[in-house]
Amino acid sequence: MRRIINSTYISIDGVVQDPQNWTFDYRDEGAAAFAHDQLFECDALVMGRRTYEGFIGYWPTATDDDGTADRMNSMAKYVVSDSLRDPAWNNTTVVGRAELPALARELKQKPGQDIIQYGYGPVTAALLSEGLLDELRLWLHPIMVGGPTRDALLAEVSGDARFRLAGHRAFDSGLVILSYQPQG
Repeated sequence: MRRIINSTYISIDGVVQDPQNWTFDYRDEGAAAFAHDQLFECDALVMGRRTYEGFIGYWPTATDDDGTADRMNSMAKYVVSDSLRDPAWNNTTVVGRAELPALARELKQKPGQDIIQYGYGPVTAALLSEGLLDELRLWLHPIMVGGPTRDALLAEVSGDARFRLAGHRAFDSGLVILSYQPQG
């Protein structure tokens, strides 16, 4: 069965929004290789509308030497949104929030590679609430971002969300990737 893996960048003060503004100083060769391998171990992408809006501004016209842009642009993409109607990014399907659990169950049963979900928000909270998230990878960056507002990482999870450490990897830049799996 395919797994759904959430991969989220987070600062040490808990900020998860606008990672394009504060993560790149910590992207060394090892972290770049991990990100590349993570993407290529998946063949579908699930995201919320806000992540879609961030990605659509970059990925459709991106080019690179390692195939990452081609992979992002060619893989199946599922945007969970009740407001987005006509996605401009190729190979993108929009599903309503109420349809997410059924979609996730269906995707997990289909043959193929794992499913990646970048960013943290209502989609991740819904996957956790339904017991459909298989792994949470927190890319803990050694920076305090601050700012007037922060998206709380687990704010929308109802009940007791417990995890076990499934793995970790540290990079010379100070970035640490912590992989957790939900317990029971």
